[in-house]
Amino acid sequence: MDTISEDLRYPVGRFQPPQPITEEDIRLAIESVEQLPSLIEQALVNLDAAQLQTPYRPGGWTVQQVVHHLADSHMQAYARFKLTLTEDQPTVKPFAEDRWAALPDSRVVPVEVSVTLLHALHRRWVALMRQMSRDDWQRSYFHPEHQRLFTLDWVVCMYAWHGRHHLMHIVRLRERMGW
Repeated sequence: MDTISEDLRYPVGRFQPPQPITEEDIRLAIESVEQLPSLIEQALVNLDAAQLQTPYRPGGWTVQQVVHHLADSHMQAYARFKLTLTEDQPTVKPFAEDRWAALPDSRVVPVEVSVTLLHALHRRWVALMRQMSRDDWQRSYFHPEHQRLFTLDWVVCMYAWHGRHHLMHIVRLRERMGW
């Protein structure tokens, strides 16, 4: 993959978890999760219907699909947190994100619906995370697609990255297009 394609696909770089993950890393990740809905909302200001249907890169999702994907993915993450906090190393169900993004709701439902969902979801998720103990952060779930356990401290860092990753898809597209 050439550098330009890589930059368009991974505008904040690929996920690199902190080693080791500290309490400060977790605090910063929670803050990032908390801020994401407002940042997405700001990134969408004054985009028209045609702009929302523009892919962030050749062969990539449209802005609208990116926003709906964030809601879909972060709902999964929240549910996985709750499963992990209430069960012993649960096995989570993977989801086909590309196929989800191609479903009709991702094309016809206004992005504002997913922005509203992100505000509510992240408020609940952040409230949950702020009450977690150090031991809670070490709880883990098994992901069958990756054939490994993921601790919740790793997961929150990854989702903080995930939010920035998709936010920057929109921001960089706006910059390139002069919107």
